[in-house]
Amino acid sequence: MCSIFQITCDGAFFNRCLDCFLGKAAYTRNLQDNLVALQTELMKLNAAKDDLMRRVVNAERQQMRRLDGVQVWVSRVDAVTTEANELIRDGSQEIEKLCLGGFCSRNCTSSYKFGKQVAKKLRDVEALFAEGVFEAVATKVVPERAPEPVADERPAERTVVGLQSQLEQVWRCLAEESAGIIGLYGMGGVGKTTLLTHINNKFLESPTNFDCVIWVVVSKDLRLEKIQEDIGKKICLVDDDLWKSKIFEEKAVAILRRLGEKRFVLFRFIDVCGSMEAGRKFQVACLSEKDAWELFQEKVGEETLESDHDIVELAQTVAKKCGGLPLALITIGRAMAIKKTAEEWRHAIEVLRRSASEFPGLGKEVYPLLNFSYDSLLNETIRSCFLYCCLYPEDYGILKWDLIDCWISEGFLEESNRNLLLLASTPIIGAENRGYYIVGTLVHVCLLEEIEDDKVKMLDVVRDMALWIACETEKEKINFLVCAGAGLEEAPDVKEWENVRRLSLMQNQIETLSEVPTCPHFVTLFLDFNGELKMIADGFFQLMPSLKVLKMSNCWNLKFLVGMSKLGSLQLLDISQNAIEELPEELKLLINLTCLNLRGTGQLNKIPRQLISNFSRLRGLRKFITCASSQLK
Repeated sequence: MCSIFQITCDGAFFNRCLDCFLGKAAYTRNLQDNLVALQTELMKLNAAKDDLMRRVVNAERQQMRRLDGVQVWVSRVDAVTTEANELIRDGSQEIEKLCLGGFCSRNCTSSYKFGKQVAKKLRDVEALFAEGVFEAVATKVVPERAPEPVADERPAERTVVGLQSQLEQVWRCLAEESAGIIGLYGMGGVGKTTLLTHINNKFLESPTNFDCVIWVVVSKDLRLEKIQEDIGKKICLVDDDLWKSKIFEEKAVAILRRLGEKRFVLFRFIDVCGSMEAGRKFQVACLSEKDAWELFQEKVGEETLESDHDIVELAQTVAKKCGGLPLALITIGRAMAIKKTAEEWRHAIEVLRRSASEFPGLGKEVYPLLNFSYDSLLNETIRSCFLYCCLYPEDYGILKWDLIDCWISEGFLEESNRNLLLLASTPIIGAENRGYYIVGTLVHVCLLEEIEDDKVKMLDVVRDMALWIACETEKEKINFLVCAGAGLEEAPDVKEWENVRRLSLMQNQIETLSEVPTCPHFVTLFLDFNGELKMIADGFFQLMPSLKVLKMSNCWNLKFLVGMSKLGSLQLLDISQNAIEELPEELKLLINLTCLNLRGTGQLNKIPRQLISNFSRLRGLRKFITCASSQLK
């Protein structure tokens, strides 16, 4: 028994089925031809790519940038090439599966899929080839304007030893919203500019809420127009077409208006009188002994320090001479880095003690910077008071009242002195108070160091600078001769004294002053702490008509005062802590004497009658011990 099925279909349906079958069969039938065509078109495509890349390379050598469209096309070619090569590689296996002249396959499904992939890839390659026509392959590079850095980096070594903590302290202050004006102060060479440089550069490393940092140098030769230009450039005002046509006052208003739009902090160095409205003030002090030694070792170098077993101890002596001043430590350390014998170091110590300005670098690098602090002192009176301090020995604790007595006797603090008009706005009455005011000023600018409530001293390097000014650079005007603490057993040749105005022979072992010097310009003579001094020639003081200050304290073996009748200009006489047994009658001729110091004269037993009362101008009598009437002549 059988069944007969009949399927009825119209012509349209049959044609669609036939087209579908023939279309799919074409992928298999044309596989071999398509593989050959794919290989040929792929070679043409890559040849076009190579031609294009040669144009690109040539353009890039001319500092041009390839077009994004070119780069995308090249990337697509590379991807298609990889895929097409895989198909070409697998094509031989698929061709082996074909039979009946390519009209059929032993694995119809596999051959159909593979043939379809080859046909599609061939179309892709042909399309890419058609797209690979470029009139231009690159464009000129327009440099992008880099964002302006917050600050202009300034050259600087790594943070100098001892300044890191101060850098962090000031940086924390910057973060405070209330920070307005921050003042840095300290003597020349102590590291103020170095600290400010590191603060400037730190803005490049650490994010802040500041838009820009403006570095302006305000020199002694002040040019406000130059400062305006520097600030205007940094805040983008100078590019304004109207800027050049503005007058000075209009530019100032424009700058203040622009700055007023932002939060800003002003850094500056406090001037010598401290006349600055700073919210916060930071003193940049000299280095501690430990930090100073560390910095000095760094500059000298390990090789030199180890070249002789005596050098380390000698180097420590040299470092102490620098008084913790970084500039001096660096300058002297570098100069000594090549000195590898103990003898060279001993010579250096001798030079520093005798005439420090002759040491390499000090006279040209260190002293001029310290000299800026000196030159910045408000007037000649304060400068004279400062230089006077170098008459005292190295590391000597100067009693404030003793120093001021000398200043008064010299005439530095007279009310008629026009330089003292600076004190007009200060409620100071009397020369002594004016003296304490000046001491405070010198301490404030770090030219003097307060060591006790009643004592100050000069750092060694500051004293050396003062001697350099007083004995060398301004010799004609000031002319000091300072041999304090020099270990002398004999006084210097008196021929050297003739043009000297102030002479200090303090702290020596001089036994006699037997010659008679001619000193018409002498104003001050220090003979203190000559414990071996026993005799002063009778005529020693005869040719010193201008002498105002004579100090002979702590000459323990000196028992007699002679030949002082010609000291008519003398205003201060200090014979304290001596073995003097009597005061000579001729002292009555010292009619201008205003200050007499007799402290510690326990052996004094004879004082002429009416001697003290004869000193009509006497304003100060230090620790006078009243003698019994029977002891008076």
